[in-house]
Amino acid sequence: MEKIFEKCTGFQWDKGNSEKNWLKHKVLKFECEQVFFNKPMIVSDAKKISDKEKRWYILGITDLGRLLFVVFTIRNNLVRVISARDMNKKEREKYNERIKKDT
Repeated sequence: MEKIFEKCTGFQWDKGNSEKNWLKHKVLKFECEQVFFNKPMIVSDAKKISDKEKRWYILGITDLGRLLFVVFTIRNNLVRVISARDMNKKEREKYNERIKKDT
């Protein structure tokens, strides 16, 4: 699934989304970007989130160890973050299972 990033050249930020992520969840833009570069990560299709545009989610970790759930799309070879928040319990369990599996 990580092959979706092969043609990506960077990030595109919508001011409203980045402000919303900070105000609602205290997640900064640079934290969102970090999860795309740190391993392990889980990337999956987010079919239930939007019928209008192809979206994915990533479960990943920041450089400081914060576990994030990030919904994103890709537009013009740029990753566009839609929303970001801390992982919930179920997502943390899924992520931790991946860590155990990969080690």
